Amino acid sequence: MLIIMLSFLIISIIANIMMTLCMIISKKSFNDREKISPFECGFDQKSSSRMPFSLQFFLIAVIFLIFDVEITLILPAIPNLNFCSPIIWLTINFTFIMILIIGILHEWNQGAIEWTKFN
Repeated sequence: MLIIMLSFLIISIIANIMMTLCMIISKKSFNDREKISPFECGFDQKSSSRMPFSLQFFLIAVIFLIFDVEITLILPAIPNLNFCSPIIWLTINFTFIMILIIGILHEWNQGAIEWTKFN
């Protein structure tokens, strides 16, 4: 126990020394009011500096990630069939899949899955 406490103490001291050195060595940025204010010359832009980004694409990507991660929760349930009662296994997995189906139906009803909006 003493070895663990001493090693924890030594590691804590080394970590604190390293953080202190980083703060001392790091580049200091002096925020001048003129440097951080936005530059405006008064002329209209010839072209947009930003590329247009579809919010609908972002929303579909997030929905895909959410439902894709759920697959990683379903896959380990298959080998667990051997360790529990089939009725309990079916109840848990049926409930989980029903929650996913209700979620996807809600997204569909809200129009989040539609790529183009129909008027």
